Amino acid sequence: MTALNTRAAMLMVFVSPITLADSIQSQSQGLIEDSTWNVINRTVYDRRDYQHGARNSGARNAYKPKAERNGYAEEWAYGLMATLQSGFTQGLIGVGVDAHAYQGVKLDSGGGRAGKARLLGLDNEGYPKDNFSRGGAALKLRMSNTVVSYGEQRVKTPVFSSSDSRLLPETATGVFAVSHEFADLKMVGGHFTESTDRNASSHDQGFVVNYSNALKGDAFNLAGVVYTPRKNFSASLYTSRYENTWNQHYLGAIFSQAIDAKRALTFNFNLYRTTDEGKALSGSIDNTTWSALSTYSQGPHSVSLGYQKVHGSTPFDYVTRGAIFITNAVQLSDFNAPNEQSWQARYDLDMSPWGLPGLMFSAAYVRGSDIDGSHVDPRGGYAYLGYGKHGKHWERDLEARYVIQSGAAKGTLLSLRHNVHRGNAAQAELDTDQIRLAIEYPLSGRL
Repeated sequence: MTALNTRAAMLMVFVSPITLADSIQSQSQGLIEDSTWNVINRTVYDRRDYQHGARNSGARNAYKPKAERNGYAEEWAYGLMATLQSGFTQGLIGVGVDAHAYQGVKLDSGGGRAGKARLLGLDNEGYPKDNFSRGGAALKLRMSNTVVSYGEQRVKTPVFSSSDSRLLPETATGVFAVSHEFADLKMVGGHFTESTDRNASSHDQGFVVNYSNALKGDAFNLAGVVYTPRKNFSASLYTSRYENTWNQHYLGAIFSQAIDAKRALTFNFNLYRTTDEGKALSGSIDNTTWSALSTYSQGPHSVSLGYQKVHGSTPFDYVTRGAIFITNAVQLSDFNAPNEQSWQARYDLDMSPWGLPGLMFSAAYVRGSDIDGSHVDPRGGYAYLGYGKHGKHWERDLEARYVIQSGAAKGTLLSLRHNVHRGNAAQAELDTDQIRLAIEYPLSGRL
């Protein structure tokens, strides 16, 4: 896709009818009147024990010979996330602002114990900071049913998405537009100049790229449509360009069908097509990755089976931590190695019928094989990962989640996870046992 075509696709979302009597903007009550606030208190403890000679290479361990590095990583931290979403001024074009402020506080860790959890920010010598913070805001304009935001914000699309899976969320800086001008159709477009990682305190680090260690591109563009003709079906189509690195396109669909009052089937399909672009900073890329997941639910029980396949000599890669909508991207591994195929089996149990509403248990097992990274571009950004031939690995994830249903602590989430990953030397993930405990207490209201 050329730059001209990308920009043309993005401009679609800026075009909206000037007069629409029942538009969202016509129902605006005012900048202050429609404002809401939200505060999330979150505590996360993460411990990873590395097995079979694997070592923690994060924080101060990166400065040590491998034999002297810790065989485990441990972080415990508290995060405070405050957000303010204003309403819009009345009139043809409404004006508003969204603002946020984040702070992380170290409860326990050290230079030798900080690692891949990335809960805490690090200083220039590799020691975890006692506290770190950042904040930002975005100006937003609304005409009819179209909103354009400029500034630092959170974004959710299959090709560029702000992750919130650690202590603090990611953010991105740029322009993002969302349009609902047509029934059953959502159109989005965006241009971004950087993304900010979950444990970062500065906004000048470029983009977060998950696997490539090459030079970073300076811009990320995207455009997409989501078509939802009925409640049980949705299809998505996105195109994106990470400047001088890759073009990435996405196709996804979700379909659900009730069998009767207690039973239902759900199907989820995702496909990414990635090819190098411009200067090809990460090297030669020709990657097609797809996955499918089917879920059968009966009352409180859900059973899922999934399959995922990577076609290409490089791993499936993505910008931002959350832009990976494939089925087998689980807790410790994305199962996205070159040429890898993987299977997943999952079981979920809702304890409501037994008098315990809000309590959920889940168990998942993923096995990957046929990894072959012997044809990775030696001059690109993936050679350092060390993929070989005949790579294989597996992961087992167990989780208990409880949401308090009433009282002063209503809405508080408690989550306990135990994850295990094992693999051979031809794949790039460490043998790891993980324990993660998270407690989250949300507050919200109107101004």
